[in-house]
Amino acid sequence: MSQAALAGPPLMPADQRDLTPGLLAATAERIAARAAGMGLRQWFWGEGVVLQGMLRLAEATGRPPHPFAAEFIDGHLLSGIELGHVNDLAPGTACADLYGLTGEQRYKDGCERLLRWLRRDGVLTRDPGGAIEHWPGGVWADTVYMAGAFLIHCGVHTGRSELIAEAGEQILAHARILQHPETGLYAHGSHQGSTIWCHWGRANAWAALASVEYLEADRCHGEASERVRGLLRRQLLALADHQPAHGVWDVLVDGQPENRGILETSAAAGIAAAMFRAAALGIEPDRLRAAAWRALAGLHAYVTPDGTLTRTSAGTILQLIPFGYSVIRTDMIQPWGQGLALHAYAAALNDRARPGQSA
Repeated sequence: MSQAALAGPPLMPADQRDLTPGLLAATAERIAARAAGMGLRQWFWGEGVVLQGMLRLAEATGRPPHPFAAEFIDGHLLSGIELGHVNDLAPGTACADLYGLTGEQRYKDGCERLLRWLRRDGVLTRDPGGAIEHWPGGVWADTVYMAGAFLIHCGVHTGRSELIAEAGEQILAHARILQHPETGLYAHGSHQGSTIWCHWGRANAWAALASVEYLEADRCHGEASERVRGLLRRQLLALADHQPAHGVWDVLVDGQPENRGILETSAAAGIAAAMFRAAALGIEPDRLRAAAWRALAGLHAYVTPDGTLTRTSAGTILQLIPFGYSVIRTDMIQPWGQGLALHAYAAALNDRARPGQSA
């Protein structure tokens, strides 16, 4: 019997009418508190997604950020940051935002330290088209968010538009390799120069979030911005076309038989956040808001009373065949699940706050 056949049925989505601003904010606060209590200590990408989610929630609610965010960054700035992989840039996004919030020099110095590492010869390899490789010989969608969001936020808060432009170049370089020319969906990654066409949900979340981050930050609206906008529109409409009625996509979003019915919540959270934010930018607002609320309602059913987002898949390396994604465990709390859920609830709160909007 296949893993897909063993998958449990989807939970009943929440009634969208019940997802009031008060309920959204209270749920998100539980998610943030649960993340803060996980014992996260490492300067790593999962922690970076949590930190950024906490800051996005604070922006959406108008409340101070969860103290964990500044405590985490301050502790690492004092003890020293060790970088071993491009994904380790992810917490730097929160460092840049804290500089924007406080103007404290230590946060700017931390960003400069990360930029020096990024610029150092021999640290990172690139494919022939300029995309930063996740590992030598492989381009993954993860990178365009982990490095791209850092470049964007650093650029915004330090007034360095060239960093924002560099992130846009990375989005386009990754899309040339990973976005399917016919469907618009993203693959997880490439291996030794060949794209592996497994449309992993979290890869689509990373790519979409990187794109909305860039479009929100780019004030020039030049050719690169228009190209990113077009790619994002194609991707999100394709995801809406593949969305199940209960709202939460499978671990591979295009209905592969080996994975059909194996739900994955962190991708749904990231995609929902990107859809809300794309709609706010005027990209197919009616269609994408409807899909985003469907995803949020589905996602809400998987948040436990203590704030854990369940059915989040573990850290996932590139799989060479679709079946590989059917055996990734989903029975443990994961920082990226908590963080992406915060992105989704923050984006939903912002959507509720727009004049004339309702679920």
